[in-house]
Amino acid sequence: MPVKDTAKYLPACLDSILGQSILNWELIAVNDHSRDDSLEILSSYAQKDERIRLFNDAEPSLLPTLRHGFSKATGALIHRMDSDDIMPSDKLELMLDAWNKSGGNCVITGGTKHFSDSETVGDGFKRYDAWLCSVAQLNSHAEEMYRECVIPSNCWMVHRKDFIGVGGFNRDVFPEDYDLCFRFYKGGLKIVGLDSVLHYWRDRPDRISRNWECYRDNRFFELKTHYFFELERDRTKPLVLWGAGKNGKDLMKHLLKYEVPSNWVCDNKDKIGKDIYGIRMDSYTRIEQLDDPQIIIAVAAPKGQLEIKKFLNGLKLKPGQNYWFFS
Repeated sequence: MPVKDTAKYLPACLDSILGQSILNWELIAVNDHSRDDSLEILSSYAQKDERIRLFNDAEPSLLPTLRHGFSKATGALIHRMDSDDIMPSDKLELMLDAWNKSGGNCVITGGTKHFSDSETVGDGFKRYDAWLCSVAQLNSHAEEMYRECVIPSNCWMVHRKDFIGVGGFNRDVFPEDYDLCFRFYKGGLKIVGLDSVLHYWRDRPDRISRNWECYRDNRFFELKTHYFFELERDRTKPLVLWGAGKNGKDLMKHLLKYEVPSNWVCDNKDKIGKDIYGIRMDSYTRIEQLDDPQIIIAVAAPKGQLEIKKFLNGLKLKPGQNYWFFS
């Protein structure tokens, strides 16, 4: 658990860990040069419970702090926690039970719920929570991998050997949780979703996902494109981009670094037939003529996504095999 200037929230966080229904855990808390009373609060709790191990000599910033914490961990199963959030009392028990039943070689995850002490939780966070819970319930992680991060940063449990096998916290890439999510997938770990809210995520104005520059464009097209071409792309099959709006144009710029898609399609009559970036925009019906295509969809509107999915399923094309939503 990295800790930086969260004294206001630490007692509630630590109490939720102490209140876990299983007792056999260790907390590796690494103070990241806090300027408030975080270190004093951590020290107080560590003195009362030997399962809390405190370290205060990491390099500054998030990833070095996470790496330092993992280097001190002795447990067989690894889980990340943030110091301003709260665990449901049965979080570790549910995840441990699922891991034991799975037979290993897996990562356990589940749903989340945002909360706030001072303001109303935004609709975007509410939609993300609802979507994550749905993905966990349906175990549709592979299908939905390129839409958003399907394994949130504080909602996974994995064996240390598997964590080391996918590179742990050793890649200096942000968003670090989404990159790790792709590496779990790349490493062949089975993703086991629990139909339970496993994490309470505190929304506050100064959280890093709201303020760090690397999170400003939360579409993360560069990261998604990198892993798509590494993990999914079969160059013997026609590549299609669906979407002529801002998302489609921005995503095309990233795709062109790897390959010129053989088709760029949309359902906007005003755009069909026009050249954008030197590529002719075609009607989405062009897909009907393609043999086993790989289709990247950059349409954000929920209604539009449902219509696209219905059309593609009608052509017997499969999600996660023939098409992927990137927004």
